[in-house]
Amino acid sequence: MKKTLVLLFACACFVPSLAQEVPPPPVSKADELLTCEEADARIKQLQTDLDALKSKLSKLNDDVKKGESDLSNAVSALKKCGDEINALVGATDADIAAFREKIGRLEGSVREMQRLSDDALADRQDDVKQLQRSLNELARQQMAMIPEFYDRITSLRRNIKGLYREKRVKGYTVGTWAENRDCLWNIAGRTEIYADPFQWPKIWQANTGMIKNPDLIQPGWVLTVPPAGPKTSEEMKAERSYWRKKRAMEAPPASGTTAPSTTGTSK
Repeated sequence: MKKTLVLLFACACFVPSLAQEVPPPPVSKADELLTCEEADARIKQLQTDLDALKSKLSKLNDDVKKGESDLSNAVSALKKCGDEINALVGATDADIAAFREKIGRLEGSVREMQRLSDDALADRQDDVKQLQRSLNELARQQMAMIPEFYDRITSLRRNIKGLYREKRVKGYTVGTWAENRDCLWNIAGRTEIYADPFQWPKIWQANTGMIKNPDLIQPGWVLTVPPAGPKTSEEMKAERSYWRKKRAMEAPPASGTTAPSTTGTSK
């Protein structure tokens, strides 16, 4: 009897090891439908997956810590490099911030000018030259050699150069006095020309090959109209000479100086 019990106990101990391991059930099978063996297999699989995720998370955490350490080292190195550059150019962080702001304002002004038409740019060449002077002033400073600014200054130099325009020389065909009231005085006063009759000597001096006497211009002549702007020294000299001759030939008008005669320059 004792031998039989020992044998049965031994057989009972060996049954689990001889039993075939049950594979995990499909994910689509609900938990309440699982057998005990399938439930154990699913729990075992979930535990295995959980352990793998924990291992992956631990590795990611290690990677994050390493990345944070590398970033901190890079920031420190960058700051050290910036301090060394500041020392080389003899500037403080405040100086560099102010320099950065000046470049930004200049870039904004250039972008504004780039949106203008060619004709509008031609009329604002003094502004373009001022932008060039401002850029030259910035470029002469040692801070201009800082990598952050060097490429921006180079780009600004190229963009400002692209803003230069030649003022277009206009042409005007002289009409008759009866129909158009055309004389140098009235032509200069036209809105599309100068909108200023006192600028008539500019037209005269640009067309001396045709206009021998500014009081006499002929219908059909195509006159060159120089760009608007202050009279040149030669134009003012010619105008003074004109008025001296005029006073010598005519009595001075009672109400002061008048425009040239109605046949050519005045109304």
